[in-house]
Amino acid sequence: MGKLRFILPNTFTSLNFLLGVFSICWTTGAFGSFSAADPIRMGAYFVILSALFDKLDGFAARLVNASSEFGAQFDSLADLIAFGLAPAFGFFFAYKTYAPEWFQNHGLLMVIALAIYVLCAAMRLAKYNACDCDTYHHHFSGLPSTFAGMVNATLIVFLKSKGTFDDPSTFIFWLPIIVFVITGFLMVSPLFLPKLQPRKNKPFNIFQIVLILLTYVAGLLFYNEKVPYILEYLLILGTSYMVIGFGVGIIYRKQIIEEAKAGKK
Repeated sequence: MGKLRFILPNTFTSLNFLLGVFSICWTTGAFGSFSAADPIRMGAYFVILSALFDKLDGFAARLVNASSEFGAQFDSLADLIAFGLAPAFGFFFAYKTYAPEWFQNHGLLMVIALAIYVLCAAMRLAKYNACDCDTYHHHFSGLPSTFAGMVNATLIVFLKSKGTFDDPSTFIFWLPIIVFVITGFLMVSPLFLPKLQPRKNKPFNIFQIVLILLTYVAGLLFYNEKVPYILEYLLILGTSYMVIGFGVGIIYRKQIIEEAKAGKK
């Protein structure tokens, strides 16, 4: 196969990159003439699709033995677009579109929140490539950008469907801003989050597989507003994973660090 085997994983990475670009195009209205669909929801949908396809490049690389430094750097660049810039544009334009008067009076706050999130996403990806990719095999150090982007995109669409942006005086109106900044800092935090990997516990493995399959189904149907409970499912799953996962990471922090040090020897 020679160098041809590198085409498969890089094709998935290219798709992930383009989905992120298309998400920004939808969110900013560049694709508005193509469809009457809500541009914020469509932008979020492309972020969700990017998250679903994100792991396929790594899987394909292992499948055909085509891992490379180029592929790793290309993947990080694609992740920065799809889970750093695209969710940030979705967050920014959601307030600009749904609450224009409030946005006009709080523009500086929105710029600061956007800057924090994007910078944290970029630093997380750089840190992963430089320090963490060969250190922690069973845990993430900090919140993965894929997960942060998916949670923020889903939250915006969910709250819009509940009419949250109609009343700036409520706490819930501020929730996307709070979550956006918190997930930004969590990406560069020293907290550990268990990876979704095969375990020795077979029932738990089956449980993981079922959740992953349901997530793919929910993600693919995300664009359809008539399908019930998709947004709720994704948010409950995401919140549970963060709370439980980081809790486990805190409890076993010392053991995780010791295992990583032992692996380097």
